[in-house]
Amino acid sequence: MSVSLIDLWLAILLAGLFCWIASALIHMLIKYHNADMQELSNEGEVSQALGNAKAKPGLYHMPWCGDMSNMAKPVVQEKFNKGPVAMVTIFPNGLPPMGKLLLQQFLFFIFASFLVAYVTSMAFPVGADYMTIFRFVFVIAFMAYGVGEIPFSIWYGHPWSNCLRFLIDAAIYAAVSAGTFAWLWPAVT
Repeated sequence: MSVSLIDLWLAILLAGLFCWIASALIHMLIKYHNADMQELSNEGEVSQALGNAKAKPGLYHMPWCGDMSNMAKPVVQEKFNKGPVAMVTIFPNGLPPMGKLLLQQFLFFIFASFLVAYVTSMAFPVGADYMTIFRFVFVIAFMAYGVGEIPFSIWYGHPWSNCLRFLIDAAIYAAVSAGTFAWLWPAVT
């Protein structure tokens, strides 16, 4: 007998909630992500320069070349060689809207749990054993939470140590999801 997403609604919600709680514990109690970013020694000067640029919130790259074909131009190569080479994210002024951000993170976990449920429901019938579901969900959830972080270190210059910390997060979220789905997988009645 096949498993429907309706059969997994509680697992989806609880896996999302438990991952959200794990994320909160990681960021508020364990705090190993405090090492993800560093302070500029001349933060005031850089802040003033960015403020003077009146850049709207968004993602910026400098030097700007617009298209990869421009990389062949000597003036662009000179800018890259002289440096600095940077990607800058400009946020709206003010404190981060934590309520909104926490809600978005929770919805992300629910969405990922929904996708994990969808894939797993196609692969296993009602009554599949705990460890089979656990192993399968662990891999799918790890891919959902972690694999997408790797290109940020490849292409965007994020330190590989940051990537490793996000992959540790992904393993934690995958284990939480796997345990939840395996616990709540529909049994044969």
